[in-house]
Amino acid sequence: MRSHSYHDVLATPRRAPAAQRIPAEPGLVVEDAVSGFCGAVVGCEHGGVVLEDRHGRHRVFPLNPAAFLVDGTPVTLVPPRRRAPVTPSRSASGSVRVAGLRARTARGSRIWVEGIQDAELVERVWGHDLRVEGVVVEPIDGVDALADRIAAFAPGPGRRLGILVDHLVPGSKESRLVERLSHDHVLVTGHPYVDIWAAVKPTSVGISAWPDVPRDVEWKHGVCAALGWGEPHDGWRRVLAAVTSFRDVEAPLLGAVERLIDFVTEPEPEPAQHPDEQVTAPSRHGGYPMG
Repeated sequence: MRSHSYHDVLATPRRAPAAQRIPAEPGLVVEDAVSGFCGAVVGCEHGGVVLEDRHGRHRVFPLNPAAFLVDGTPVTLVPPRRRAPVTPSRSASGSVRVAGLRARTARGSRIWVEGIQDAELVERVWGHDLRVEGVVVEPIDGVDALADRIAAFAPGPGRRLGILVDHLVPGSKESRLVERLSHDHVLVTGHPYVDIWAAVKPTSVGISAWPDVPRDVEWKHGVCAALGWGEPHDGWRRVLAAVTSFRDVEAPLLGAVERLIDFVTEPEPEPAQHPDEQVTAPSRHGGYPMG
């Protein structure tokens, strides 16, 4: 006779393993499973955890079981053991540094800057933020062919383009070129300095002011000659080495780059639905509201 194996209907059903309990240490990046809010832990208070996103916004969430996600896995946050107050470490841009950062997959969106040195300075100050957000910075050779480059890039939803332009002041060649551009998925910002070097504070590189250079002299060569810095590549090493944080950079550049990062990382709006196509959203408990 053929043997049979029957399920024991009286056996206790297996329970799903409990979510891992993780101390809510400052700097830990988590996502609230319900709202999708993502941020770094800055502290615990009154039975909740305070999260700060990259824009500096704070929200408090209750420490409920399996209420958060770490790398997509549900976890239960618990208050850390009491210790001396810890100030969250900051990146060079002043944002909360993400502990144990693993760079996320690159977005389709990009930030373009004018040249290798611009890219190196942006990396110096905002590199941590860019790796957190998965944003790639690409140098381009000037803005003369900018319209053609934009057309070739084909910006669109999920593929935004932010462009940082040097010497973007009224009446300049750069401003006239930019005025001709118009695209919902492209943002151009800039700074008023003739070269990215001048966006670094003079005091940070040990001088009282950037030298005045005659118009018929290439600016970097004129600066290096006036300061005894040798060739421009020698001068750039001095300038870049002097930058350790956002405090070494002039405010117009700070604002311009921050706007670009915000623009290329801003979530795209959900497409409008026809009333007949709208679907009732599930409740926070995982099911659909009953009538």
